[in-house]
Amino acid sequence: MSLTPRQVVAELDKHIVGQTAAKKAVAVAIRNRWRRQQLPADLRKDVTPKNIILIGPTGVGKTEIARRLAQLVGAPMVKVEATKFTEVGYVGRDVESMVRDLVEAAIGLVKQSQREKVREKAAEKVNDRLLDLLLPTPKGSSWEPEAEKEDQEKRQRTREKFREKLLAGELEDRVVELTIEQKTPGVQILGGLGMEQLEANMQDMFERFMPRGGNQARQVTIREARKILLEQETEQLIDRAAVSEQAIDLAENQGIIFLDELDKVCSPHGPVSGGAEVSRQGVQRDLLPVVEGTTVNTKHGSVKTDHVLFIAAGAFHVAKPSDLMPELQGRFPIRVELTDLTRDDFLRILTEPQHSLVKQYSELLRTEGVELTFTPDGVEALAELAYDLNRTSQNIGARRLHTIIEKVVEDVSFDGPDLENKTVTIDGKAVREKIGGIMQKEDLSKYIL
Repeated sequence: MSLTPRQVVAELDKHIVGQTAAKKAVAVAIRNRWRRQQLPADLRKDVTPKNIILIGPTGVGKTEIARRLAQLVGAPMVKVEATKFTEVGYVGRDVESMVRDLVEAAIGLVKQSQREKVREKAAEKVNDRLLDLLLPTPKGSSWEPEAEKEDQEKRQRTREKFREKLLAGELEDRVVELTIEQKTPGVQILGGLGMEQLEANMQDMFERFMPRGGNQARQVTIREARKILLEQETEQLIDRAAVSEQAIDLAENQGIIFLDELDKVCSPHGPVSGGAEVSRQGVQRDLLPVVEGTTVNTKHGSVKTDHVLFIAAGAFHVAKPSDLMPELQGRFPIRVELTDLTRDDFLRILTEPQHSLVKQYSELLRTEGVELTFTPDGVEALAELAYDLNRTSQNIGARRLHTIIEKVVEDVSFDGPDLENKTVTIDGKAVREKIGGIMQKEDLSKYIL
């Protein structure tokens, strides 16, 4: 997708409030990918992505920016926490597993695209199979050629009549017998030992030698059978080799890896021998070749990480980006500091995004026939209380709004199906009555909100 940086920022603005600097940085990074594709092949291979570090406290939009960005451009993306990795994967996962996860995400995107392309052809095959279920071919044949020919013409006329009814939706409730292949449950090998590739190979071996689950005949309606058969026919029409090839290309050139909590694997005191510090340094050393550009073996093929975009994030309250290994620092040349949320930011978060929190709660309760309305002063009270609680207790950013709104609408959510008066209005007074007592007990608020 060749969106301009300004268009990317405009799309992100629909879902995320503020943080313009971070939005600009990721928008330029995405546009640079499109620019790279326009270059001559010999120059293109030398243009590497400029990886980004997003610095800011929790709940200010770091993860949401990366997630929305991947959805916007249709790129495969994985989010991983650096704290899940341990040196060479002895206890946790090895760092190359995030590249394998990225390929799996790309496989899902390519398969979805392929399904859309073959859906029409698959639907035609499904109709033929449904007709076979409705009109099974009789066993044996007549000894007389003339009689056999007459029977075939009769069956064909009947089949065409049933096809018309099938396409008109008149047979959806007809029950047929469908044979469904039962898959053998997977066997987990060496799970959680950071040996995902070996596990995948062992899994393939077990599937090859273990007997299949067999076939099971089920009585289902035409409506249910169509869904089952459509899935089967679609899978058969998809070229698996082409899917793997396209997915690897998509992961290599469009993939995004969001590496969260990077600050947790760097030491504010520099290299120290022994203990957790060694593990942190080990994870950084393992990360370096992947971010720098290496080849990772997956069950779908080899993947080069030279042009994968890495977006790292962390609060960096104690440690600083300068505490990372110098070589790793150099692989994240762009650093953007996200700002703390103000009272006005909270107010905008409640009202401006396409699917704002106020709208989400109103629509949820509308499913029960309850018309939930937040007055302007009620919304202002929510924003003010969220800001004050973040300032006086633990700062958890925009996530504070979820806890406050949930507390405010708790009774309405519980009583919603049984309310006689289905119209509920929440104003500033109602908000303060619910939250005011907690504000006066600052110590207690840490546990309630």
